[in-house]
Amino acid sequence: MQINLEESSDPKVTEFSKETSYVIETRDLWRIYPLKNSPHGGIEALRGVNLRIQKGKFVALKGRSGSGKTTLINCLAGLDQPSSGSIRVLGHDLDQMSEQELTNWRREQIGLVFQSFGLLPTLSAYENVELLLRIKGEDYNSRNNRALECLELVGLSAWRNHRPYEMSGGQQQRVAVARALANRAKLILADEPTGELDSKTTHELLSLFRKLVEDEEITFLMVSHDPLVNQHAHDVLFLKDGNLVQDDELKDASCRDI
Repeated sequence: MQINLEESSDPKVTEFSKETSYVIETRDLWRIYPLKNSPHGGIEALRGVNLRIQKGKFVALKGRSGSGKTTLINCLAGLDQPSSGSIRVLGHDLDQMSEQELTNWRREQIGLVFQSFGLLPTLSAYENVELLLRIKGEDYNSRNNRALECLELVGLSAWRNHRPYEMSGGQQQRVAVARALANRAKLILADEPTGELDSKTTHELLSLFRKLVEDEEITFLMVSHDPLVNQHAHDVLFLKDGNLVQDDELKDASCRDI
């Protein structure tokens, strides 16, 4: 897929595009963590990121440790607040939402997957997925059917009654993906979801991600260092020193449009 790089005549412009096909859009996004005696007043984790990602794309985000990848994911999920700039995700301007609104929005519209799986060890695979729907207040039949459906989507129907310690790392991560899908998420944000898996399991999981994007028409943005992701993602982004670059060797680009 071809990448379009757009030069902004004014890098401080914070108005969003009128296009409705963008699931993620950031404008001049900065995140500075305060630090005493810093020449810049703090650690510049993000430095004016401009990014647009369209619906139905599987996008990988790469960069060296400390480049700002996790910070960007957290800002897009409303888990961290930018120091300046704007974020629109699924049509919502995150800087205009309260903490409670952000919590409800995450519960309703996005899925989160982390490297550490985040499963409750005393619950079965089915219960780990169903719990999210229980918290949402769905009735028993609805959450039961959806939990079983999501486990089938990730190929774990036969393991629905197994607890995490009875499953491999790859199976546990599939449960985490099923949980992220349970609320019919339109966007899944994943931070190093294959970081603790071997190459074979990573390949299988990345193939699953690509299939889910195409079959379920969701958008998937994942942080990864793994070179295998290049074979499966529609596109690969690179962060360098808090900003997006054409690749990890080229100069900064003003805007990435995917």
